[in-house]
Amino acid sequence: MTLIYGIKNCDTMKKAMTWLTQNNIEFQFHDYRKDGLEAVLLKQWIKDLGWESIINKRGTTWRALDDETKSTMNDEKALAHALAQPAMIKRPLLIKQGKITLGFKAAEYQALFS
Repeated sequence: MTLIYGIKNCDTMKKAMTWLTQNNIEFQFHDYRKDGLEAVLLKQWIKDLGWESIINKRGTTWRALDDETKSTMNDEKALAHALAQPAMIKRPLLIKQGKITLGFKAAEYQALFS
């Protein structure tokens, strides 16, 4: 089963889920805000991809951090901040057969599911 993690009201999430639905791909949606997020899972994502990939630096949550926090960010701090504010995690985060894909690009999804 394909899993997609994110926040329900995010426009990029809506685009990704619409694409999956239109292409008849079964998926399970996990909403960080409603369903929570396990520290062990997030820690594994950070280990696999690096906090720089997992954290959305273009989002308002990241931009609201003070400069010192941003400049001293590391795996441990990213884990703590993302658990406290899951909106900071890049969306969508899609897992298909153990492979993680961050963000949504139709061509990338097409390649992944063909």
